[in-house]
Parts: sequence; C-alpha cells; structure tokens
Amino acid sequence: MRPFFLREHISSSFDFSEVMNPPDILFKKRRNEGLCASFKSVEGKIGISTSYYVGADWIPGHVGDHWIYVESKLNTKFDQETGDECKPTPEEKELVRVDVLKMLFQALEEPDARNHTKELFEIKFDSRWIPLQKHQDLISPLIMIQFLNQVKDIVRKGLKRSYYKVERNLYAKVKGKVLVSQTIKQNLVKNKNLNTYCQYEQFGADGLENRLLKKTLTFIRRYLGTYKSLGSDAYFQETFNFIQPAFEEVSEEVQLHEIKHFKFNPFYKNYEKAIELAKLILQRFSYNLNSIQNQDTILTPPYWIDMSKLFELFVLGKLKKEFGSKITYHPRTHGNELDFLYLDGNNSKVIDAKYKPQYFGKSHLGLHNDIRQVSGYARLKSIRKKAGVIDSNILLQCVIVYPKLSKQEEEKINLHQNEVEQYEKVWKVGVNLPKKKEVLF
Repeated sequence: MRPFFLREHISSSFDFSEVMNPPDILFKKRRNEGLCASFKSVEGKIGISTSYYVGADWIPGHVGDHWIYVESKLNTKFDQETGDECKPTPEEKELVRVDVLKMLFQALEEPDARNHTKELFEIKFDSRWIPLQKHQDLISPLIMIQFLNQVKDIVRKGLKRSYYKVERNLYAKVKGKVLVSQTIKQNLVKNKNLNTYCQYEQFGADGLENRLLKKTLTFIRRYLGTYKSLGSDAYFQETFNFIQPAFEEVSEEVQLHEIKHFKFNPFYKNYEKAIELAKLILQRFSYNLNSIQNQDTILTPPYWIDMSKLFELFVLGKLKKEFGSKITYHPRTHGNELDFLYLDGNNSKVIDAKYKPQYFGKSHLGLHNDIRQVSGYARLKSIRKKAGVIDSNILLQCVIVYPKLSKQEEEKINLHQNEVEQYEKVWKVGVNLPKKKEVLF
C-alpha cells in the first residue's frame, strides 16, 4: 500500500514502476462535476494533477493498494509581473497550511451558510476506508455536521413514538412478564418481598432509534471538546439547543449488540440517513471516545472538500457579519448566478469570491477574465433592478474577493481595499484565511 501526498492545485510526478492510466477522480455536483485529481503515467513515473479540492481517495482501479492525500497548502510567493506561482524551496518555506476546519466552523457561524453545505463535501461511505494520520482527519466534523442536520430535520417533524420493552422493579404490582431470576436476586434475597421485577411494553419516544441518536449526540458533544482551539462552536451550540429539548425523555442507554445488529424500519424514511450516520460515527471510534485519543492512525472513508465553495461560505460569513441584510447570497437571473450582491442603491456592488491566491501580486493578468465575468453580471438589467439602480449612466461597482495569508488579522472588510487601476469601479479585496502550524509527514 502506497500513499501519495500532494497539495491542492499543483502537478507532481512520482517514481512508479507500475503501468497505470487511471481515470480522473470527479466531485459530483448538481450542475457541472469538479475535477479532484487526474493521472498520467509516463516512463516509470506517475503524474498527478490536483485542483481546488482537498481530501483523500483511492486511485481508481487500485482500491486497497494506492491512495492520494491532498492537503490545503498555499504558496505566499508569486511573480509580481505575471502572477505565476514561484517554485518553493526544498524546505517549502513559502507554503502555508490552511486550517480547513477553522474555516468551516467560522463559516457556519452565519446561519445562511448552514443551508448551503450540500455541495461543500463528498463522502464515499461505501468505499474501502483509508488509514490516515490523526491530524489528517478532516472528515469527522463533516460527518457530524451531516448527522446534526439530519437530526434537526427529525426534530422538526417530531420524534418517532413506538412500543418498546422496558424492565422495571415494581412495588406491590405485576405487569407484563415476571423476570424470575432478577426478582430473586434483586428482591427476595434482599428481603423485598413486595417488589417484582417485570418486563413489559411501553409507548413513547424512548425507543431504540431515538436512544441511538441521543447516544451519538452525547458522543459528538464530548468529541467536539477536543476542538476548542478552533475558537468557535456557535453552529454546534445553536444546533444542540434546538435538538436537545426533544430528547429530554429519551435515554442514551444502548447496548453494543443492539447498535451492530440494528434493523432499520423503512416506514420512517427520515430516520434512515441519521441512523446510518450514527452507526458510522460510533463505529469509526470503536464506540469509545477514549480510544481515538491513543491512536496515531484512523480509518476514514474517502472524501473530498470543495475549497472554492468553502471559501465562498467563509466570505459569506465575513460579509454578513460586516454588512448584515445588505448582502444577498446567490441571486439568480436568466441562468446566471452571482456570488453576492451588496444592496445600497447607487452604491450597490457585485461581489465575487475567487479562491485564487495569485491575486497577492501587483499583476492583474489573472484578473482580466474574472473582471469580465463580474462586469457582465453588473450590466444585467434584472440585477440593476434588484440593486435599485435606475439611472443607466451609473455603473454598478465590482469587487473580487481573494484569499491571503497575512500575519495580521483584519477586523473589518474594506470593499475598496485595492482599486484595479485599469478598470472603472473595480476593486480586489484580500481576506485572511486561518492558518495552521505545519505538521510534517
């Protein structure tokens, strides 16, 4: 088994004796599929090209033998004239590792962002799982987010109520089936002659499905405590505040054999995905939170995260925090879909988030196509109407937001940060990404 370690948006070649020309790995989307990785085998080497997706996956046709891990590492040095990425030194001192989880958690502070995570990541649960180092595990919080969204949907519709078996030590009465051995051990031996241990059916929300969900919720709360360094858990806190009241009467006592041999009731369709995710969450940590804390390697299902989409949601959170209701996310018109529209009458702006760090430099060569795209949106009559701009002589302002890795954290977004001098009313704005200390393989 051989892993190939890469970073996003780069082409690398590796010595490899096997002849292989596997197909591309694609990220499934509602519209156009994204390219995660492509492969080319030439004269004892394999060339791998990555895009703006990070994750881990088996090389197609070689499941169980060879896999790739793509991490979010960005270069801070670009040619000032061409905007091309400078080649890093052997020590890779110009490369900075982006804290993907912190980006995600900060984005989820904004409620609007939580409704747009559907195409943010792809998890291949049915594929063989990949052994990753503990610090490479990005998927656990993503699975948990997916689980919490499913449980929120269940709570909105109401928890399933059903008949379930309970065992109680009853005083001065008998109900259901008498458990003779337990009655002797718990009562007669202790001279409690009026007590009888019975098993009977009861109707309510404390069924096996709900107990399994609650056990998983408790597990997630404990697990998330290990991510306090992320600095924000607003999304999880609000979600738990919404979910927990519905589970007040539900126990979290579930036996291991009940989890492993649980049979799903197809009548309750909204439970299907939640139960599947609950079993996966508990299974991947061997049903014990303490076990993962002592493991260097974790088995993880293949997954991909769309960094362009994540950056877009990250920017949405920043803009909403700064400008509130003035920001409209993904307004659509005539088949066109903008990233953001800043509504302020004649000062309205079309804002586009581009996950392209080469905008660091002074060169605007890479900007031209993006500016043409945003300018086209700004001239749509329907967009001008939404923005409240009536005078045809007034141009909508255009802003392109790009990622930067500065050591200084900006508190506010200045939409007029850097004017692109070659164009009228066009600005580029850098937004700092959270960074992570380098971890060597």
